[in-house]
Amino acid sequence: MKEENKPQFTIELPENVAEGTYANMAIIAHSSSEFIIDFVRNMPNTPKAKVQSRIILNTEQAKRLLLSLQDNIAKYESTFGEISISNGPKRNIPLGFGGFKGEA
Repeated sequence: MKEENKPQFTIELPENVAEGTYANMAIIAHSSSEFIIDFVRNMPNTPKAKVQSRIILNTEQAKRLLLSLQDNIAKYESTFGEISISNGPKRNIPLGFGGFKGEA
């Protein structure tokens, strides 16, 4: 499809959403047709971590998100250097949604 034939649309970003929400953990689960990503804020010295936002994606959109994140991380690292990942303990938090569960 040529660029001029693509449908045009605008994306509205409400002010309260534009402010963003801090999360320092993501928990990912999936079924046969959807991926669920819970963005969690885990603060020191607090007994509970709170889910800040839940995003539900169909499988195609989940794959598109993965590819987009990979592309953007590569661009970031080419500008600012490699992102290091600490070797801290991974937590396996069951969601009970079914299927395989993962954590990012």
